[in-house]
Amino acid sequence: MTHDTSRRWQLLAISAVIIFVIWLLAPVLMPFALAAMLAYLGDPLADRLQRLGMGRTWAVSIVFTVLSLVVIGVLLLLIPLIQHQFENLSENLPRYVDWVRGTALPWIQTRLRLDPNVFDTDRLLATVREHIGSVGSIAAKTVAKVTQSGMGIVTWLTNAVLVPVVAFYLLRDWDTMIAHIQRMLPRSIEPTVVRLSRESDQVLGAFVRGQLLVMLALGVFYGLGLTLVGISIGPLIGMVAGLLSFVPYLGFMIGFVAALIAALVQYGDWLHVILVAVVFTVGQLLEGYVLVPRLVGGKIGLHPVAVIFAVLAGGHLFGFLGVLLALPAASVVVVLMRYVFTRYRESELYTGGPVSSDADAPVEIDVEVSVEARSPRPLPGEGGP
Repeated sequence: MTHDTSRRWQLLAISAVIIFVIWLLAPVLMPFALAAMLAYLGDPLADRLQRLGMGRTWAVSIVFTVLSLVVIGVLLLLIPLIQHQFENLSENLPRYVDWVRGTALPWIQTRLRLDPNVFDTDRLLATVREHIGSVGSIAAKTVAKVTQSGMGIVTWLTNAVLVPVVAFYLLRDWDTMIAHIQRMLPRSIEPTVVRLSRESDQVLGAFVRGQLLVMLALGVFYGLGLTLVGISIGPLIGMVAGLLSFVPYLGFMIGFVAALIAALVQYGDWLHVILVAVVFTVGQLLEGYVLVPRLVGGKIGLHPVAVIFAVLAGGHLFGFLGVLLALPAASVVVVLMRYVFTRYRESELYTGGPVSSDADAPVEIDVEVSVEARSPRPLPGEGGP
C-alpha cells in the first residue's frame, strides 16, 4: 500500500468517526446547532462593524443585541397572530365544509363521473375537525407535556439559556475558530479544503441568509395582500406560503389554492378570485425579478427535488436536528459533488489512460452571487481586514 493510499484511508476513517460521533450526539446537539446558525448569520455584520474600527467584542455585542430583539419581537408578534388565525379557521370550518359538500364534491363527481358514495363527507368532516383541533392545541399540549416532567422543564430552560450564551461566544470567536481549524488540517489537503470551504460559504450565504429574507418578504407580502383583499385567514395563508417558498413554486401553489378556496367560501364571487390571483401573480414577479436576484444572488444549484430529499433524509437520520441542518448540508454537498465530479473527469477511470492534472486546480462552481452581499471573506491571518 502506497503512502498516498494509506493517507487517504486515514482521512476516510477520521471522517467516518466524526460522522458517527455526530450521529450518536444528535439528541444533545440541537442547542449548539441553533447557536451555530445564529453565529453564522451574524458574522458578516460583525465583520463589517469591525472594518469600521469597532472592536470584536463590541461589534458582537451589538449584533447579538439586534438578533435577540428581532427574535423576541417576531415571537411576540407571531404567537398571538397564529393563535388568532387558527381560532378564526376553526370558527369558519363549518362554512368550508358546507362549501366542500355543496359545491366542490358535486363538481368533482360530475366532471369525473364518480359514484356519489365515493366521498364520505361525514368522515371527511370528522377528520378535518380532528386535525384542526390538534393543530390549534399543539402549543397547549407542548406546554402541558413540558410541565408534567421535571426533567423536561430543566431541559427546556437549559436550552433556552444555552442557545444565546453559546451563540454569543461562537460569534465572538468565529474567526479564531476558523483559523484554528485551518491550522489543524493536514498540509497536503489544506489548500483544497480552504478553497472548497470558501465556495461552500458562498453557497450557504446565498441560500441560507438570502432565502430566509426571501421567505420573510414573501410571507409578509402574501399576508398583507390577502388581508387587503379581505381574506379572513389571509395572514395564516401568507405565512405558510412564505415558509414553503424555499422549494420553488411549492409555497406559491399551496398558498394560491388555499387562498382561492378561502375566497370562494367567504365571498363566492369572481372579483375576489381575481384579486387573489393578482396578489400571487405580483408575488411571483416580485420573487423572480426582485427578491431572488437581489437577496439570493442567482442560481445556487439546489434542485427542488434535491431540497425535498434533503429535508426528508435529514429528518429520518437525525430527527429535527436533521431537518434544521438539511438545506445547509445539501448546499455544501453540491460543492463537494461538483469537485468530486471534476476530479473524476480528470481520472484514469474516466479517460481510460493516465492523465496529468493539478490536484489543486481551481474548480469551476456555477454559483452566481451578489458581489457586494457574498464576496469571499479572507480567513484570519491571510491579509484580510
